[in-house]
Amino acid sequence: MTDIAFIGLGVMGAPMAGHLAAKGHSVTVYNRTAEKAAAWVARHGGRAAPTPAAAATGAAAVFTCVGNDDDLAAVTLGPDGAFGAMRAGALFVDHTTVSAHIARRLAKEGEARGLLCVDAPVSGGQAGAEKGALSVMCGGSDAALDAARPLIAAYAARLVHVGPAGAGQTTKMVNQIAIAGVIQGLAEALRFAQASNLALDRVFEAVSGGAASSWQMVNRWETMAEDRFDFGFAIDWMRKDLGLALEEARANGATLPVAALVDQFYAEVQKMGGGRQDTSALIRRLGG
Repeated sequence: MTDIAFIGLGVMGAPMAGHLAAKGHSVTVYNRTAEKAAAWVARHGGRAAPTPAAAATGAAAVFTCVGNDDDLAAVTLGPDGAFGAMRAGALFVDHTTVSAHIARRLAKEGEARGLLCVDAPVSGGQAGAEKGALSVMCGGSDAALDAARPLIAAYAARLVHVGPAGAGQTTKMVNQIAIAGVIQGLAEALRFAQASNLALDRVFEAVSGGAASSWQMVNRWETMAEDRFDFGFAIDWMRKDLGLALEEARANGATLPVAALVDQFYAEVQKMGGGRQDTSALIRRLGG
């Protein structure tokens, strides 16, 4: 059993922390909204702490899953941040999707404090977190990954060490760039099928077994056709992620014309009131 602090109990963090508790670890949680922390403790046990520092005190491993760069900086390096309370040799794992810049900054700060740091964004959505079947892309040292791997295994079906600090975050950007193009293609294909008066179930049967198939097609074709978007990964979050990718591309010289275009399409859906809908709501801007 390991003493663990988990900071951030949103739709991803809460189930991940729950899997760690279910494996027998002693988990102390912190959430900006204290009621969420209290509800988590009532369900999973452990205890709630009043600050990130209080949660991290005495912990062998600290996990974070918060909102953005500023949130992550606040819970790690702020006046009540976790880093000031962590002991040398402790493990820090961040599951937030943030910039590679802050991931590298935290790795540098952590190294100076004797911490083992891993940037470990995830793919698989809320369902993957709840089922313990996430895909985790990790940046950091070999020693940090060796320490993190058995703990992350509590909620991950796949864990890949992709490179040094920041590589996990840039790999997550690769993931989101690829998804953006796939969803746009799927939306156009579905609207084309509808305009052609085709039987959508038979079209799906015909094309989902070949080269056109994708996770998005298998899991979202039917729901997109029925205009159901009340689940999964929100457009507001996808725009945040695409913004990170576009910013990183400006720094590394990559060109992302499709990602930039789809980002603007998502902005249109936000203006239609769809910011909290699943990313497959991209189809809404095509009418139908």
